[in-house]
Amino acid sequence: MGFFLLMKYIYGPLKSRRLGLSLGISLTPYKICSFDCVYCQLGITNTLSNERKEYIAVNDVLAELKHWLQSHPQEAGNLDYITFSGTGEPTLHSKLGQLIASIKQISPVPIAVITNASLFYDPLVRQEVRDADLIVPSLDAVDEEAFLKIDRPAHGIKLKSIIEGLVALRKEFKKKMWLEVMLVNGINDDLAHIRKLKEVVAKIKPDKIQLNSPVRTPAECGVVGVNKERLQQIKEILGPSCEIV
Repeated sequence: MGFFLLMKYIYGPLKSRRLGLSLGISLTPYKICSFDCVYCQLGITNTLSNERKEYIAVNDVLAELKHWLQSHPQEAGNLDYITFSGTGEPTLHSKLGQLIASIKQISPVPIAVITNASLFYDPLVRQEVRDADLIVPSLDAVDEEAFLKIDRPAHGIKLKSIIEGLVALRKEFKKKMWLEVMLVNGINDDLAHIRKLKEVVAKIKPDKIQLNSPVRTPAECGVVGVNKERLQQIKEILGPSCEIV
């Protein structure tokens, strides 16, 4: 890859199979999230919250990004995406829409938002991501018991609202949407559950379904990834738009 830089809010560029070369932006202090997922490679969530606010000053993020872009023109020219993800849930930042619009003014690089989809029930949040070029929301479960077990959401977040929010987002957002499903052995890999997931995905209509499974050390001991044979079986059930990443 060649170049790696760690700053206060910006990290990377990082090379991945999904996004190519991506410069990441983290919009919350470490591990403030609306989920406490059992599989999270960053560990247990420090602050479990669905409160939206300006956790990090917009001007500080933009100043750091401008500095990086100006200081590294060659690397900037090779970027495939500027990605909102990082160490917490990016849609918790109340000025995400302003940030996306401002970045569009200073860089031609496409913008991706990687999100747990927990707040898309809110029309304002859906509006704030409308100028992104790619949204990668996750949906790990369509069964309430499995959802609570794998994602461990903040109080007040309901699976039904997440699904309804994703359906609404797809109707409003006409650019690329790749739906990520993180599979954990014994929690959400049951084939009956996968068939229910297929029905829900048909309503959401993402461009792709991306299957993933933990390979790095997760937040909880005993969390095990799904083997290749089961992943392939699940991929076949979900159909031709599904891929294993």
